[in-house]
Amino acid sequence: MARVTFEIHYDSLEGDHGPVDGIIVTCSRCGHEIEVFGTSEASVRRAAATLRKECPNGEENFYEEL
Repeated sequence: MARVTFEIHYDSLEGDHGPVDGIIVTCSRCGHEIEVFGTSEASVRRAAATLRKECPNGEENFYEEL
């Protein structure tokens, strides 16, 4: 398990009923990108956990904000 940073971009994401505030998180190691609704610290933690779970290279990294 390696420590890997990720970048956060705050954006308006398309939800079921229109635009929703959210974040787009990009892994600095492989460039994998995910979208998460919400902009709170809990949303950032959820994004890090999702990056770990959905790594396209099958790695189980520890993600931290850049």
